[in-house]
Amino acid sequence: MIENDNKLFGLLGKGIGYSFSRNYFSKKFEAENLKHQYVNFDLTDLSNFGELLMKKDISGINVTIPYKQDVIPFLDKLDPVAEAIGAVNTIVFRDGEKIGYNTDYIGFKKTLLQNIKIHQEQAFVLGTGGAAKAICYVLEQLNIKVLKVSRNEGKDKKTYAQLTNKDYIDHKLIINCTPLGTHPHTEAYPPIDFEQINNSHLLYDLIYNPETTTFMKMGIDKGATVLNGYQMLVEQAEASWSLWMNAHK
Repeated sequence: MIENDNKLFGLLGKGIGYSFSRNYFSKKFEAENLKHQYVNFDLTDLSNFGELLMKKDISGINVTIPYKQDVIPFLDKLDPVAEAIGAVNTIVFRDGEKIGYNTDYIGFKKTLLQNIKIHQEQAFVLGTGGAAKAICYVLEQLNIKVLKVSRNEGKDKKTYAQLTNKDYIDHKLIINCTPLGTHPHTEAYPPIDFEQINNSHLLYDLIYNPETTTFMKMGIDKGATVLNGYQMLVEQAEASWSLWMNAHK
């Protein structure tokens, strides 16, 4: 385990003053009587990230929007799952190497299996960033067919405007992997056609702040089951902590 001295952990992201991770880990350290510190590395770009990685007291980093893919060139190696996903949300420092992992998929898979209905065999994944990559990885593992949805046209995906009535009938699971609706811009939401939503749909929003997003509220109005990203965050944070502890055994 990590020794009870002053180790530094942190969250890498952009515009992360609201950080779940800093609050969560600070409370965890206090509860376990650990002297570690968890800070935000709020960077406008990664031009100085290489220098940050050289700090000798850093023992672990979480990575969030928009750097889950951009950090990969800075790392020495990737865990096979992180490599398959193509995104990293946890950096482990072990034996002089910087190793990238993805624990988002762990958190998402656990929470999805607790809430999914048998008939939800196809899913919309809204957004195409690093978080969406982890979500698609899990869905493919569970044999749930994925239709990627984005603002922009592209290979193997549709725009919101291209979605048909049949698409909404076939895809009962809709997962928001975009930042639309995050505090403080809580009025924003992905522009799906909510007139097509009903009580057979599950709307899973990876956002956790606010607790009930506009996307979720509009789903509730149509009778859908809704879920936010808080429990997924807890699960992925605990998985990150386990990786850091195991690295220092």
